[in-house]
Formats: sequence, C-alpha cells, structure tokens
Amino acid sequence: MRLTEFHRLINDEFGDSQGGWVLHSHVIAELGGTAEELIERGISPRVVWQALCDDFRIPVERRLGKDI
Repeated sequence: MRLTEFHRLINDEFGDSQGGWVLHSHVIAELGGTAEELIERGISPRVVWQALCDDFRIPVERRLGKDI
C-alpha cells in the first residue's frame, strides 16, 4: 500500500479533521505508537491501516475505502 492510498483510506473513513487526530494522537497499543510515528519508523502503511481498522472496529466491507 502506498502512503497516498493510506491517507485516502483515513480520509474516507474518518474525514479530514478526525482523520488528522487519528494519525497524530491515537496510539495503536498493538504496535506501540501513533500511525504517524509508526510509518516514520518504517512500519508498512498496510499494517498500520489494518491495526487502526481493528482498534476502531471498522467492518471488513469498509476497509478498502469508498469506490472510486
């Protein structure tokens, strides 16, 4: 997953303002950091996205984002 796709998925699911909070403030306990920190450390955006989906209980049918 490319970083641009990761950000699109964040915005699709959470919107612009809440998406920013999720990236910068929500600590993913399973991975030990915020999404932003984890990606900076080299963790794959796909792994981070899957962990966020688990934390926020995003249904499987919404994990691929909106149809374009």
